[in-house]
Amino acid sequence: QVQLGQSGGGLAQAGGSLSLSCAASGRIFSINDMGWYRQAPGKQRELVASMSSRGVPNYADSVKGRFTVSRDNPKNTVYLQMNSLKPDDTAVYYCYAAIRTTLSINFVTYWGQGTQVTVSS
Repeated sequence: QVQLGQSGGGLAQAGGSLSLSCAASGRIFSINDMGWYRQAPGKQRELVASMSSRGVPNYADSVKGRFTVSRDNPKNTVYLQMNSLKPDDTAVYYCYAAIRTTLSINFVTYWGQGTQVTVSS
């Protein structure tokens, strides 16, 4: 019913920049929060950044001042601009969205397929 398609990411040197995007498609009635998690090898998945439907951002302390989350509501798309990258940012990044479909009154969290971000020192 709903798909989240991610793009972007890849390899960057420390201090460099990368960007991610994630577009939701399907039987979408409305979307609440959209954002990004990441999971590094041997670590738990952690919230990186999110944005409410009203445009209020939320960031993990580790990325504040370096990453910027934004969204385009008409396009059902969330973005993550990552600047001043560090090797510790290396992880698989997953987008998510809390979506109410046209077939339900409940919001369900959907996930993207994941994108590798690797930062070399």
